[in-house]
Amino acid sequence: MEQNIKPGVPVTKLKIRENNFYLLLNISLIFILPLLSITSEFIINKATINWELAAKWFVFWAIGIRLFVAGVKQASSPEFTATKLFNLKHRESYVVIRELGFANISLGMMGILSVINDNWRLIAAITGGLYLGFAGLQHCLKKTDSKNEVIAMLYDFLVFIVILLYLILKLLCCIPSI
Repeated sequence: MEQNIKPGVPVTKLKIRENNFYLLLNISLIFILPLLSITSEFIINKATINWELAAKWFVFWAIGIRLFVAGVKQASSPEFTATKLFNLKHRESYVVIRELGFANISLGMMGILSVINDNWRLIAAITGGLYLGFAGLQHCLKKTDSKNEVIAMLYDFLVFIVILLYLILKLLCCIPSI
C-alpha cells in the first residue's frame, strides 16, 4: 500500500489536512463554484437568474466536474480511493477502482458538455443524479470507515436531492395546464 508519509509530520495531522481539503473541495463543487458561475453569467451575459440557470451550473460542477475529476483520480491513482475512501488494503481492488474511474470520467464528461445543451443537461442530471443516489445508498448500507467516506455519502445524497428537485421542476414545467 502506497502512502504519502512526510518526515517529521505526524500521520494524524496529514489525515486531518487531507480530510479538510476533501471537504472544502466538495463544498466548493456544490455551493461556491456554481454560485460564482451563476453570478458571472448574470454580470457578463445579463442572464436572468432562475432555476434553469442554477441547474445549468449545478449539473456542470456537482456532477460534471466532480465525477470527471474523481474519475481521473481513480483511473490514475486507484490506491487513493481504495485506502482513503473505502479503507481497502488489497492492491487487487485497484483494477475495479480504475474501471470505476473510467465510468466516472464518462458520466462527468456528459455533465461538462451539458453546459452547452439543455437536452444534454437533462440526460446528465438523470444519469449523474441516479449514479450519485445509488452511490450514497451504497455508503449507507455499509459501516463508514473514514471521514472521507462520510463526506462522499453526504455529497452524493445532497446532489441527488437537488437533482431530484430539478427534475420535478422540469417535469412540472412540461405538464400542460388543463
